[in-house]
Amino acid sequence: MNDTHAAKQKLAEDFRLVMDDIDALMRASANKADGEVTALRTRIRDRLETARHRAADLQDRAIDQAKEAARATDDYVHEHPWASVGIAAAAGMVLGLLIGRR
Repeated sequence: MNDTHAAKQKLAEDFRLVMDDIDALMRASANKADGEVTALRTRIRDRLETARHRAADLQDRAIDQAKEAARATDDYVHEHPWASVGIAAAAGMVLGLLIGRR
């Protein structure tokens, strides 16, 4: 989970940097030389590509974690069917009571 949190933080930082670069590009395009605008566009494109790769990596990790959780749940249910039925019944009863109070 810690790796996922760090990846989210890094992705948010990357997007903040991209937004800062876009702001700088907008300011620079109004009154700067063409070379500086081109450099800013290149930097923005590079940061967007980096952020896109990090987002894809984060998505892949989340999918892998979800699949592992599903496998673990499936294994537990197959190994302990009656306990699983009991847990599901208890959860259903609690949800029914909570919904019934509204």
